[in-house]
Amino acid sequence: MDDSGSWDWIRCCAANVQERSKVRNISTRFFLAILATLAVVVAVMGLATRWSFERGFIGYLNEQAQTRTVEVLPRVQQAYALHGNWDFLRDNREAWFALMRPSDLVEWRGNDIAIRPPPPDSDLSGAVVRLGLLDAQKQFVAGYRQINEAFPKQAVVVNGNTVGWLVLAPFEEGTADADRRFQRSQTRSLAGVALLALSMAAVLAWGLSRRLTRPVTQLTRATHRLAAGHHDVRVKLDRRDEIGVLADDFNRLAETLERNQTLRKEFLADVSHELRTPLAVLRGEMEALQDGLMPLTCDGIAALQVEVMQLEKLVNDLNDLALSDVGALSYRMERLDLAELARQVATPHQAALQRLGLTLRLDLPEMPVPVHGDAARLRQLIDNLLTNSARYTDAPGRVELSVAASASRAHLAVSDSAPSVPAAELGRLFDRLYRVDTSRNRETGGVGLGLAIARNIVHAHQGEIAARPSPLGGVCVALTLPAAT
Repeated sequence: MDDSGSWDWIRCCAANVQERSKVRNISTRFFLAILATLAVVVAVMGLATRWSFERGFIGYLNEQAQTRTVEVLPRVQQAYALHGNWDFLRDNREAWFALMRPSDLVEWRGNDIAIRPPPPDSDLSGAVVRLGLLDAQKQFVAGYRQINEAFPKQAVVVNGNTVGWLVLAPFEEGTADADRRFQRSQTRSLAGVALLALSMAAVLAWGLSRRLTRPVTQLTRATHRLAAGHHDVRVKLDRRDEIGVLADDFNRLAETLERNQTLRKEFLADVSHELRTPLAVLRGEMEALQDGLMPLTCDGIAALQVEVMQLEKLVNDLNDLALSDVGALSYRMERLDLAELARQVATPHQAALQRLGLTLRLDLPEMPVPVHGDAARLRQLIDNLLTNSARYTDAPGRVELSVAASASRAHLAVSDSAPSVPAAELGRLFDRLYRVDTSRNRETGGVGLGLAIARNIVHAHQGEIAARPSPLGGVCVALTLPAAT
């Protein structure tokens, strides 16, 4: 491989790598976007779960503490009844905590309290350290000192008299070692679940990103091939979403480009043939005149003039088509009678059609059919339709030209006898440079410009034109124009 070939190969590889890196960037962006979204969802759910758990756990502790207060209340009432006042609890923490312990840990021996050893773990409620006692005047007696008026209270009633109040300070957070251990355990479990969910989300996000970008990658590669001139490329995606619609549109675009490429090649071949034939005749006759092989006569000059006129018509058709495609064809709109215009154009064609073995029949109304249009362009239109029928109708045959009027439209149609055109090809008769590859495409045919020019003229007059099977066995070209008011 020479140096230039090596550099070309390196540039090609670099382009492929760049293309793949771009695709990977799109895939990575999809992956990161999906993963970030799922990570936010997992984080929000984790925080919400933790907040809900903590609030629920604190609420649970407070409920347990309230239950413990209800359990403690009878013992406090019993102790007051034994002593007759609260003096036995003032500055006596041991007696106070003895009252707070469960009843199965306390023995009453007359006026004294005997305490059995507690179990190794305290209760989760924490009521022992959160309960306080107030006397009837709501003065502090024992227990929790930082008592607030807003704290929930339980009246201590003895013999129908309120002798004091049990006050419970609510929990704001767990304080016991067991509480904190439980919270830490739940936090670790929640973090593990969140990490597992995030890992599964990453796998899911990667799979989704690959699945989403795979058809985009196929479209990208197909687009590069299409841009490189490979018009036969197609994208096969069995999808019913927007990407599937895009793939179908891409395939239609590729088909259109391929068809236009084929038509362009055919057009160049046809135009070169159409130009070569009269030029060859002109050159041969002129060389014969120069060499003295053919005398200069009126018939020879007429033959040369026919070839020149054929060349002139081809060049004029190409020019008209180019101008009409870009909307530069000039029009002078005026009110005119479409039926009378059709009669004027058809009259010179009758003799020419008879020489070809064809009969021209006119179906024109006696009343005027007014339209707004350019007389010269409409003449050219009707002339193209009649010339087209003359070229492609077998002798003996018939050609019919009809004009009619409706409430707001004017109608004109040119029908001919066999041969016909396949139904699938009728819609393409007005395409530029298109010629049916059947018996209608004879050497008498043109290069496929007449009907394309006719369509552009009709559209310039805000009308419609279409081809359909003719009752005579050939083709009927029908057009409608807005009627003049």
